[in-house]
Amino acid sequence: GSARAWWNMVQARWDREMVPRTWANFVREFNNKFVPPVVQERREEAFIRCRQGLQSVAEYETQFTKLSRYAPMFVGTEQLRIRRFIQGLNVELQESLVALPMETYGDAVEKALRIEGAKALVKSFQAKRKAPPGIGRGAVESSAPPPKFGRGLGGPSGFRPPRGGVARGIGFRGAQSGGTPSGR
Repeated sequence: GSARAWWNMVQARWDREMVPRTWANFVREFNNKFVPPVVQERREEAFIRCRQGLQSVAEYETQFTKLSRYAPMFVGTEQLRIRRFIQGLNVELQESLVALPMETYGDAVEKALRIEGAKALVKSFQAKRKAPPGIGRGAVESSAPPPKFGRGLGGPSGFRPPRGGVARGIGFRGAQSGGTPSGR
């Protein structure tokens, strides 16, 4: 109906003016016809302000792609699109990507995702190393000395048999050896 009539008029004008039939030209024409100028301006401004912030790279990429259609002049070529995408990433990711060769926008997104994943692994590893013994770490990983029992070291290994009722086979709170603690 009306969309076909509009498209036929656009094609006829493009033929007269020798405008190439590109996706960018179509998007521009479509937005001029079906997206009011005020909405177009707001979305273009949103694209200009689009930054990763606290989002993951995947979330940022989705937002970037959604808003980029309202600002085709900023992403008219593959290199412009790559540059704009990287500029919106957090600084630590920008630093890692700046020296890497990228032929396509897909390359830029993939490399950003890989770097984000690697940085997350490093942060996780560092957090585990800084955690106190016994919290999120196994005994094998711990560099802390073994716990002391009773008073003093009790020998070269640090182990000393418990004193009192447990050593005599009475167990905890009067339970016999091998039983469970009484009262529970």
